Amino acid sequence: MTRGRPRKVADQIQRELSEVIRRELQDPRLALVTITAVDAAPDLSHAVVYFTCLERAQAEAAEQALGRAAGFLRSSLARRIKMYTTPQLRFKYDASVERGAHLSQLIDSVRPKD
Repeated sequence: MTRGRPRKVADQIQRELSEVIRRELQDPRLALVTITAVDAAPDLSHAVVYFTCLERAQAEAAEQALGRAAGFLRSSLARRIKMYTTPQLRFKYDASVERGAHLSQLIDSVRPKD
């Protein structure tokens, strides 16, 4: 986990990317995409953007769409966040929400009924 300025910049990137994707991108593959986290390098040269979709089947198409839009998203970030250099963006599907739901389901199936 990063600390200090990289963490603050990562949080700002997450907010701004969520807004740009919601308002400016017209790709239907990104309609139900949520940015869950951003992990920025200590020197802010690159950032890994984690996202999730409503359905797992949409994840691969959404990842391709985000990859194709990475240049546009980076230039939008450059206009919105004043920094010396804007980080390169890489997108990865975040399966933690899916795993959490599965674990919750397993716990509920083992717990005795009242």
